Amino acid sequence: MQRDRQPEVMDQPGLDPADHDRALQGLRRINGISRCVPGLFRHFETLASETPSTQLSVLELACGGGDTAIALAALARRRHLNLSFQACDLNPEAVRIAQRNAAKSESSVRVFVEDALEPSRSQQFDVVYCTLFVHHLDPPDVMRLLRGMAARARRLVIVDDLIRSRLGYSLAWIGTRLLSRSWVVHHDGPLSVQAAFTPKEILDLAAQAGLRDCALERTWPERYRLCWKPH
Repeated sequence: MQRDRQPEVMDQPGLDPADHDRALQGLRRINGISRCVPGLFRHFETLASETPSTQLSVLELACGGGDTAIALAALARRRHLNLSFQACDLNPEAVRIAQRNAAKSESSVRVFVEDALEPSRSQQFDVVYCTLFVHHLDPPDVMRLLRGMAARARRLVIVDDLIRSRLGYSLAWIGTRLLSRSWVVHHDGPLSVQAAFTPKEILDLAAQAGLRDCALERTWPERYRLCWKPH
């Protein structure tokens, strides 16, 4: 499959807030099935065990409804790990929903508006990560994102996203219809796979951005997790 990035409804301004909310609920269910949170948490748990007396600071970029950061913070609390989470998104409506979700969950995650490609602050974090965001970008902006993440991460950068493949497209088409009633999710899910990168492509872009010696693991269902540690 050749990469084909087409406009997704979730990326467009003016989306009805109710449709936006339903779409984020659908994405929450899909991410739950993909086991994204346990996979990410494994890396945080390893870092936390290396310096148990020091709080580990974590930032999520392009957080959407904030479900991943909220779930990770809850898991850290249950495991008695000293982690603090912040999350940001460029879309004020997504941030409003994420703040509401955090309040409903009594979560300590701080959510704020910020462009992942143009961070307004120089604050650093131990871990900077994003999920299901890179496929929304063209290669120059992917490299820009990765450079920015590397500049802000003291210990670890993680990128979790879709793999472009025929299997991935089929899973997205079927899965979005089984797991969500949102027309936005039905429309955007398969388009996301068409816009995604292959493992080789994302590794090449990371190297061009200066993130050499990245580790990449393929995860179910047709996703990858790219990890990079500053030297």
